[in-house]
Amino acid sequence: MHLKNFKTIVIKIGSSLLINDKKNIRKKWLSEFVKDIKYLFNDKKNIIIVSSGSIALGCKKLNLNKKKLKLDKSQAVASIGQIELMNLYQNVFKKFKIKISQILLTLDDTEQRRRSINARRTIDNLLTMGIVPIVNENDTTATTEIKYGDNDRLAARVSQIIGADCLILLSDVDGLYTDNPKKNKKTKLIKIVEKIDENIKKYASRAENIYGSGGMKTKIDAAKICQLSGCYMVIANGVNKNPIKKINESQKCTWFLPKISKLDARKQWIIGSVAPKGEVIIDYGATKAIRNGKSLLPAGVKKINGNFEKGDHILVKDQNNVECARGLTSFSSIEIEKIKGSHSSKIKNILGYSSREEIIHKDDLVKV
Repeated sequence: MHLKNFKTIVIKIGSSLLINDKKNIRKKWLSEFVKDIKYLFNDKKNIIIVSSGSIALGCKKLNLNKKKLKLDKSQAVASIGQIELMNLYQNVFKKFKIKISQILLTLDDTEQRRRSINARRTIDNLLTMGIVPIVNENDTTATTEIKYGDNDRLAARVSQIIGADCLILLSDVDGLYTDNPKKNKKTKLIKIVEKIDENIKKYASRAENIYGSGGMKTKIDAAKICQLSGCYMVIANGVNKNPIKKINESQKCTWFLPKISKLDARKQWIIGSVAPKGEVIIDYGATKAIRNGKSLLPAGVKKINGNFEKGDHILVKDQNNVECARGLTSFSSIEIEKIKGSHSSKIKNILGYSSREEIIHKDDLVKV
């Protein structure tokens, strides 16, 4: 793979790439990184950056220990650090005559359809004007219950929403290895992943402790979103200078290939949800029907987990408790509890009012 083949590229960088262990800003690294961006920019690429660092820079400004911060204080620190972060970017990008903008997103901004469309329109307009948007989670307002918690999945969700061609996750190692390369010298770098199977999950688990705060699990979660969105994703080493240039030159990285069939924008949004509100367990017949493109009916539901309302994202799991689909429910969890296992013709009598016949209509259902 070569980045010249992609038009719209999202690049995620973590706070550890901006600030070293001694809490010093890596200004020289950032300058070389922006030089890479300038190269892509000159090649008429649309570039979006998803950047961590607001809390880390806020702690540096106030001389605080990030690990000892409680949530409410970290939100206040993030509001200070966000100014530092954008000033840092502004000063460097200005040297290369590239204009930037700031976009702060919360989980709801991507999980609610209307708001995600608004986010896309904003980013599209900025790209049209030749501006590089710098996206971060809005840590000043996000709480534990309504936040991404990592920028890997946020970057994947942004990639999906804007229809990006490629997501670059800059990490502190070359990519996904079969084992921890710091402990096992015979480990191998996996250069291409076509399908995220149990082996890939096993390798990710072994390599977990060598990655940054997001962890390898979040990178695999991001890859799933990208694969189902028709977007390429690459994990590459961002520690060295000119990390983007090195992706093209060395190819010492891990590429996740998208699935052949690309879903429409709405179904991409459904499958890319990172915060499903609940789940339903279904029988073999319902599983088979979903595989054949049918809707999920009440008769096939065996059990529900969680509390959710009509219109919420929910997971669909088969009789072996394996996720087989995701969708937008036409009923609340309370209603499904009453009608599960029943024929659709009995819904009105059971609930006492008319409603749809499907728990999840096929237009709102996406196979995994």
